[in-house]
Amino acid sequence: MSSQDKMLSLLDAFSVEAPVWSADELAGRFELPTSTCYRYLKSLHQAGLLARVGSGSYVVGPRVLALDRISRVSDPVYSIGSPVVAALSRSTGYSALLSVLYSDSVMCVQQVATEDAPPGLFGRGEQRPLVAGASANVILAHLPVHQLRSVFNKQRERIVAAGLGPDWDSLRAQLAAIRQQGCSFTAGEYRSGIAGLAAPLFNKDGEVLGSIALATSMHSSQLAEFKALAPALMTAAAEISRGIAASSNVVDLPARALG
Repeated sequence: MSSQDKMLSLLDAFSVEAPVWSADELAGRFELPTSTCYRYLKSLHQAGLLARVGSGSYVVGPRVLALDRISRVSDPVYSIGSPVVAALSRSTGYSALLSVLYSDSVMCVQQVATEDAPPGLFGRGEQRPLVAGASANVILAHLPVHQLRSVFNKQRERIVAAGLGPDWDSLRAQLAAIRQQGCSFTAGEYRSGIAGLAAPLFNKDGEVLGSIALATSMHSSQLAEFKALAPALMTAAAEISRGIAASSNVVDLPARALG
């Protein structure tokens, strides 16, 4: 790993659960000499990616806000998908989400939550493994075989635990069924209590970029009606995909690479 990669990896320590870190804590976590850690922190601070707080500790810096604004404007999934996902939530009465494929994970880029949204709903900037749950499964179903094989090799235990099949052939068979249906429905597969219904999003070359999803409580008495919203959801997904393909003023991103 290059020194630049090591420096940027310090950012991985910061989370909602652990938003403040001292130089000594970071040096210990990443097994870095204290002098090297201080040098990295100085560079990240000067770039605005980290900010100093009391007692010599650090938090995420203001530059991240500027980058987030740029992302909202230039990311076609967000800029084109946000009005569609908001309209879908209004018309159905359910919480709605936009997610993208990001390395070996799924990341939420937009959440429209209703008043009765189930607790623990995926929110903007949250990242989770590319296994389990409707938003992830529908992306998995449209990955090229070589990328899917990479996910299978790295996350086989999670795949088995999620009920996606005990082996490669079983996984491919389940994902083929999702492709044929055009959407994925799960109940409590990733997070207990949440049922999800998701459809895929594509770029102009037909590569999967992410997914649009509806969410509700898996204990709802109206799950049958919820699942019946699949055609409306797939219509919304097709609208976003067409918008991405036709847009000339946003970056037409390829499918995010799997590491």
